Amino acid sequence: MIFKPRWGAFFQTPLEELLRNEAATTIAVAGCNFPNCPRATMYEASERDLRVVLAHDATSGVYDRGLAEVRAIGVDVASTAEMVAGLSGRGPPGGGATASP
Repeated sequence: MIFKPRWGAFFQTPLEELLRNEAATTIAVAGCNFPNCPRATMYEASERDLRVVLAHDATSGVYDRGLAEVRAIGVDVASTAEMVAGLSGRGPPGGGATASP
């Protein structure tokens, strides 16, 4: 657990260093109030060339235009069930996160 002083999870936190130390290339994002913290975190992750997957059904305040905007920067959008299946090796058909609200 790390303290996050602003909307994005990378701003003045050790998150990037922790991810690099673990050789992580993908982050899963879920949280409260999509227009603020989750979206800021997704943009910050994209700036760092990380693959980003948004759990749309585990994030509040999700709306169609916002989803289109984050998809446009390469964010995959999936349900939590699809994400769990992907982690267990039973990923969605075609290998990509494709669910959409």
